Amino acid sequence: MRLIIAEKPSLARAIADALPGRTQRRDGALEVGDTWVSWCLGHLLEPAPPDAYDPRYKQWRLDHLPIVPERWRLVPRHKARGQLKVLRELIKRADSLVHAGDPDREGQLLVQEVIEHLGWRGPVARLLISDLNRPAVTRALDTLQDNRRYQPLYEAARARSRADWLYGINLSRAWTLTGRQAGHDGVLSVGRVQTPVLGLVARRDIDIARFEPRPYHVLWADLSVAAGELRAWWQPQEHHPLDDQGRLLARAPAEALLAHLPGAEGRLTQLDARRKRQNAPLPYSLSALQVDAARRHRFSAQQVLDICQALYERHQLITYPRSDCRYLPEDHRAGMGALLERAGAGDEALRGWLTGADFTRRPRAFDDARVGAHHALAPTGKPFVPERLSQPEAAIYRLIARNVIAQFYPMLETREVKAEFTILDETFRAQGREILVAGWKPLFTSRDEAPPLPPLTEGEPVTVADAGIDDKLTRPPEPFTDASLIKAMMNIARYVEEPAVKRTLRDTDGLGTEATRAAVIETLLKRGYLVRQSGNLRATATGHALIRALPDAATRPERTALWEQRLRAIAEAGEAYQPFLDGLLADLRELLAAADAGRMRQALGETRGLGPAPKKPTSRKPASGKQSSGKQSSGKQSSGKQSSGKPASKKAKASSRRRRSIQSGSSDTPGKSTRRGTRRATRQGDDT
Repeated sequence: MRLIIAEKPSLARAIADALPGRTQRRDGALEVGDTWVSWCLGHLLEPAPPDAYDPRYKQWRLDHLPIVPERWRLVPRHKARGQLKVLRELIKRADSLVHAGDPDREGQLLVQEVIEHLGWRGPVARLLISDLNRPAVTRALDTLQDNRRYQPLYEAARARSRADWLYGINLSRAWTLTGRQAGHDGVLSVGRVQTPVLGLVARRDIDIARFEPRPYHVLWADLSVAAGELRAWWQPQEHHPLDDQGRLLARAPAEALLAHLPGAEGRLTQLDARRKRQNAPLPYSLSALQVDAARRHRFSAQQVLDICQALYERHQLITYPRSDCRYLPEDHRAGMGALLERAGAGDEALRGWLTGADFTRRPRAFDDARVGAHHALAPTGKPFVPERLSQPEAAIYRLIARNVIAQFYPMLETREVKAEFTILDETFRAQGREILVAGWKPLFTSRDEAPPLPPLTEGEPVTVADAGIDDKLTRPPEPFTDASLIKAMMNIARYVEEPAVKRTLRDTDGLGTEATRAAVIETLLKRGYLVRQSGNLRATATGHALIRALPDAATRPERTALWEQRLRAIAEAGEAYQPFLDGLLADLRELLAAADAGRMRQALGETRGLGPAPKKPTSRKPASGKQSSGKQSSGKQSSGKQSSGKPASKKAKASSRRRRSIQSGSSDTPGKSTRRGTRRATRQGDDT
């Protein structure tokens, strides 16, 4: 009997439907001839909690840290025991096994860890599916690979999971305990990705709060030229009072020049006219789609991910969505025209876009050298019927289809002109842009283009027809939104100061991964470190206090972005994962040594009233299998005041004992729900 283990039931159903023969439903599996298809439910296993290694760790004590397992253990998730039992029985009967996890790092881990946990010792084949339509699944079944080829991907995922456990368990315990010594009642969770993301937002909020607007002044002149009129702007010189962006901070120099400008004559001293050609924006990766959807439709990053999962699994309209790639395989190009025509026949917008596409073109987006484990998001070819989808689902599908269709449009061709004029021995500049070939541009809405300049000839005379001064104020940085925060995580090198690290990070994946960035933002929101205000993301007082209390290295992106680079090297270049964990442990010990109640007390005092209040949780218990929100870690629970109905005097005595223990600096035993909360916070392994 052949056993195929899929990552989730929807994938299992797609595989069973593509197999020859009649499908029979069984308990936790599907039977098709001699093949059984079963599934995981996300992660069936999770890293064992600290007290599974030593019962002493049920009590939270600073002198226990760092907690480092000598031999790592996995334990079944509570609600996964039934499906794990089904897989155990099927594996005993199987004579061949197929791994059908999603084609990414986490998909490789969650199926392979089950296979190893259940003791399978035979060879394993790998089934890679990025499109749930039957023809695509059939092709994948015909091209099974050896799972050993993907062992580096598994090693990278396992290293990431263990790193997150070590980082989250140890630092969360350390700062929770020091926080309580400083008077903060609640769990303070720290994660290798979530905390630097929180740091980005908190620092941006501080920059906005500290910002003092300054006036600056712009002098313009309307110039008459042989073929018409244009507006040019004066370029102050270095001896004028300028800010770091070259803006004039004093009005007097502009006023002095303005007094002599009306009717003044000058000359066009430098003309630069260039014809430019621009390719269409590439098909989407998940993060690029999240950025565009947030800007265009104000969808959160998590909304976009959820919609993409529905389009992939339920509707089978798009290919695998959790992709970090923006290129498509070359062998997809030949059939893409027919595929898109079939997909878009029922939608007016898509039909309109398809009329201008030339499917004989050879777009740069089709490039095997740029495609890794998965390719860019694309339609599957299944007919798109908007009435069968929600409006958000239809909107996201159209974005995905549009970017693929645009690859078959001509390039955008423009003529860009920069002109420099000398008037009264001062420099004025103007620029314009003329669209020569619209190409793919009509498929995209964008900001207004700079109007074209009239025809110009270098050396021609000009006369000032009018002039004036615009008085303006410098503006603070914009608060982060879902779109700008996802973009910041993608391009994290912009937020790094050290030149050598900045150069290295330009070539890496950034902060977090395609699959985790949305979850990181949602986790920070659920734990009360961020809130949404009018579409903006702002840090709460608790979030600000945590960032101020932690060592700077734990709140900045350099370290964790470099860790992602190391994980990528493990996955793609086969590097050993133990040196990565050894380096992490060295960093961890250094960070733990910086845990200080005095610094925490000062941070709590400085940030009291800073930032908006977090929204109150709507539920005490997060649903099983979902990332912990920290909701269970309210002040009452974390101080040991259980809602058990016991007399208040007993609870007060227990609280008093705990406070004395904290003040001694040696230990604290969080309430039962707090321990569970910290376990939940590390279960998913994406970040803590």
